[in-house]
Amino acid sequence: MPATVSYDEQYCPIARALDVLGGRWTLLILRELSIGNQRFTDLRTHLPGIAPTLLTQRLRTMIDEGLIETKELPPPAARSVYTITHRGLEAIPVIRALARWGMPILEAPNDEHPVRPWTAALVAVAAYHDPVAAVGTDEHYEFRIGGELITLSSLTGRRHRVDHPDLVFESDAPVWIDIRQGRLTLDEAVAAGRVTVTGTKKSLATFKKVFELT
Repeated sequence: MPATVSYDEQYCPIARALDVLGGRWTLLILRELSIGNQRFTDLRTHLPGIAPTLLTQRLRTMIDEGLIETKELPPPAARSVYTITHRGLEAIPVIRALARWGMPILEAPNDEHPVRPWTAALVAVAAYHDPVAAVGTDEHYEFRIGGELITLSSLTGRRHRVDHPDLVFESDAPVWIDIRQGRLTLDEAVAAGRVTVTGTKKSLATFKKVFELT
């Protein structure tokens, strides 16, 4: 059953999409699982405010809708995790569009609401991936933020694991929100020592073009 009140009386693909994606927490659960497989306890940690019973209900509904599935990891992990399906990945452009729309109205980073490394990389960088500007590129950019490593592909704007990235950024997480919200440019952040970049000027120029940071 849909996670929200149904829009059955409206013959419209937007209405059908809202039947599936419009439930509270659904897109945020997909956001988390787009990062990687997670246990129930991981989702609870990364989604503060959701009750365990509601999370269980949402996960069951999303499995029924084909957005996610469960997978048993082999030993030594030997645990059950939730993973996003191909159908769920098709909602990533929707999530990115919401990230771009919401960025101007997001409050500035502060101690009360710390910025997660994945938030910095995904909503302040990956969400602005320009597939047209990315045509003909094949580079990888590694972000070292708060002890975590996130690598994004220039071609797809998605997470990839590589041994030798073309650029390496070292920073805290809030600086990427500051850059995206226009409080400073990437060049100013580098000059101020808030971001350290290792790589060629050519790769940096490509990165700025592909992720709309020029």
